[in-house]
Amino acid sequence: MAKYKITQVRSKIGSTKSQRATLAALGLRKINCSVEREATPSMLGQIEKVRHLIKVEEVE
Repeated sequence: MAKYKITQVRSKIGSTKSQRATLAALGLRKINCSVEREATPSMLGQIEKVRHLIKVEEVE
């Protein structure tokens, strides 16, 4: 299964309550904070929801 490195690059100020909750569920708290996650269908849906706030890179 693929792994992704997810980095928050924009502030969550001004985003909706559900987008802030999605960032928290992904484990992102601050700008430039990064996490590595397995590519599951639910995680890919979360990435799409906050695509404008994060940067996604595939990890080998």
